[in-house]
Amino acid sequence: MPPATFLRETAGGTLLSVKLQPRASKNEIGEPLGNELKIKVTAPPVDAAANQALVEFLADKLDCSRGKVELIRGQTSRHKTILIHGFTPAEVLARISGS
Repeated sequence: MPPATFLRETAGGTLLSVKLQPRASKNEIGEPLGNELKIKVTAPPVDAAANQALVEFLADKLDCSRGKVELIRGQTSRHKTILIHGFTPAEVLARISGS
């Protein structure tokens, strides 16, 4: 399996680069697109609803609390950076791909 270029280890956990597609038919993790992972959520991109849906979806996939999944960059963009506290890139990859 090629290395996951959308995951980077940092002091506080793992950085996940995401390209978000709001208003999808269902919440799902798509294929890697270059250095980003495509994630689809059903929420519309208004009043941070899609961002909230993304954080909740990732917390559910990783089986952790929402507090461990933090949107640190890209609040108004489709291109986002998520900090996942307390996880290594290998743990994140295993949990999101084992769905």
